[in-house]
Amino acid sequence: MMSKIEKIDGVSNLDIKNLNTFILVAELNSFTKAAEKLGYSQSTISFQIKQLERELNSQLFERINHTVALTEKGREVLKYAHQIHKLTQELETNMRDVKNVKGHVRLAMADSLCDSLLYEGFSDFRMRYPGITLKIIAAGTEEMFRLLNHNEADAILTLDNHVYNTEYVIVREERVKVNFVAAADSPLAARKTISVQELIHQPFILTEKGMSYRRLMDEKLAEMSLEIQPVLEIGSADLICSLVEQGAGISFLPDYVTAEKVKDGRLAHLNVDDFDVEVWKQLLYHRDKWVSPQMDSVMRYCVDREFTG
Repeated sequence: MMSKIEKIDGVSNLDIKNLNTFILVAELNSFTKAAEKLGYSQSTISFQIKQLERELNSQLFERINHTVALTEKGREVLKYAHQIHKLTQELETNMRDVKNVKGHVRLAMADSLCDSLLYEGFSDFRMRYPGITLKIIAAGTEEMFRLLNHNEADAILTLDNHVYNTEYVIVREERVKVNFVAAADSPLAARKTISVQELIHQPFILTEKGMSYRRLMDEKLAEMSLEIQPVLEIGSADLICSLVEQGAGISFLPDYVTAEKVKDGRLAHLNVDDFDVEVWKQLLYHRDKWVSPQMDSVMRYCVDREFTG
């Protein structure tokens, strides 16, 4: 494909390479970091940006004391640059044979979703899409959106508050039920109701502080001037399930993690008075992101594996 896009008014030719460099500098707020990521020298990056600024007859960045920030005109150009980049990728892909989808996809997700997506399903994924390679990034919600905004992740799978922002496209979403759980033979499981004030003195095994549903639980407790001091914090929800089943403590977990053990009579949901935490599972990508065939395939697979509706 040709690397020039001619402006309609004939004022100048824009080099796609320079536009892509501009996007990366804007995302990273750094000429140095952009140079490292592209494998260029910093002088090459500076030359490309200066060339683009000459072609557009506009200053795109303010450079003050080694800091880089978009000008107002730069922010306007960035919107068009994302659109051109997206259209270029679509055109290049449509010119290729896409019967066998190939490519690399970066998916950031809540740590507790990794097992349900990959433990039982990865072999099936490989059979369906042998040409796709995956990078799974386990992260908190704030970090996921940072990755998305800097184009370091193609899509994210969150487990948190409901997110609605016009900057992002919601592929699929559903509310997730979360419950306090104990071993089925625990005296707590036989109780009709339990107060939160009583429950917090039990030995808790929880995911890391600040992560998704654990953070939402802590925030709800803080509203009640209460706090839990867990005896163990660990990232694996499946391991927490096993420890709770053995009677090592109680926990607060999404129903999709505990469903099988509750059904088999190994774990029990606890009836806790006046404690409801709203948690949402959402699959999103940035509105300026071009959805490649491989990215579309991965998102479809996530919907099949992770969403019931």
